[in-house]
Amino acid sequence: MGDPLSTKLTEMLGCRLPVVQTAMGWIATPQLVAASSNAGAFGFLAGAVMKPAELSDEIAKLKDMTPHNFGVNFHSFQPGAKEVVEIILANSDRVRAVSFGRGPDVEMINKFRDAGIVCMPTVGAQKHAEKMVALGCQAITIQGGEGGGHTGSVATTVLLPQVLDAVDVPVVAAGGFADGRGLAAALAFGASGIAMGTRFMMTSDSPVPTGPKSAYTGATTNDITVTTKIDGIPQRMIINPMLKRIERSGALSKWQRGIMAGLAMKKQTGASWGDLIKTARGMTAHGDMSLPEAMMAAAAPMMLQKAVVDGDADGGLMATGLVAGRLTNLPNCAELLEEIERDARANIARLAA
Repeated sequence: MGDPLSTKLTEMLGCRLPVVQTAMGWIATPQLVAASSNAGAFGFLAGAVMKPAELSDEIAKLKDMTPHNFGVNFHSFQPGAKEVVEIILANSDRVRAVSFGRGPDVEMINKFRDAGIVCMPTVGAQKHAEKMVALGCQAITIQGGEGGGHTGSVATTVLLPQVLDAVDVPVVAAGGFADGRGLAAALAFGASGIAMGTRFMMTSDSPVPTGPKSAYTGATTNDITVTTKIDGIPQRMIINPMLKRIERSGALSKWQRGIMAGLAMKKQTGASWGDLIKTARGMTAHGDMSLPEAMMAAAAPMMLQKAVVDGDADGGLMATGLVAGRLTNLPNCAELLEEIERDARANIARLAA
């Protein structure tokens, strides 16, 4: 009998365990990606919130921190997207996979495939999984409604079998996973592995400052909610003073926040108003966002950065999976993956017996 933790995912990505560390903006830095990869998982670098030059530097840094291959996340509508794609292709010796939402076309996907890079988008609906496979993607990550940040309404336990029955590529399950029991359950469903964001963010290897980490470990499931007030699309967040202010705001405040978010993004990136509006309009093409909502979405990483980079747990926003409501500790990645592997094997053996 073969190793139950050796799956199509581990074969495709070359990782020891069928566990993916997701590309959380401002959190999935070389520090965390190297720690998760060195512990046996497959880590994704958060390229979607980086300028091209910054991404190039971070990839070079990451190459020195781990001997393992890794992934890069990006958005086709982010500023400098074409340069980002070229940087990823230029580093195909170590970049084994790319993750993204909707956006890349057949031509771009074929470029990655020709370079030996696995296209592994994240989707929240069966129809999007089918579309991505039809475009040529070799693997799919499904995120159920329990997931953090932008999330859908279909629970993982419903979405996972839907997608497994609809596509013939390896499927990775995300949304609600944090331990070996979850990995064993996902494999029992037929998934090739699990992807975790919140659990990896809640490790001692994560670069998130102490204040926000304390907010995460102290949160219960009642302290976590889904809001549409940030950019019009449902997002799961920890309830804090900033989110409460946003929830109380009206339509005028939405425009004000959109303009303020645009100003902050302009200052941070040096982009022109034309670039920002073009990016925002690109985002409106992929959902039911208004222009001010799209402006806020384009600059939302700034609000996340205020919490997870600057350490302002009250004045920033803290995206989270619902699973944070039951997590109270901050192990390092090696400890976390060791425990996940041990518990997954024990649960699989128990079921087999």
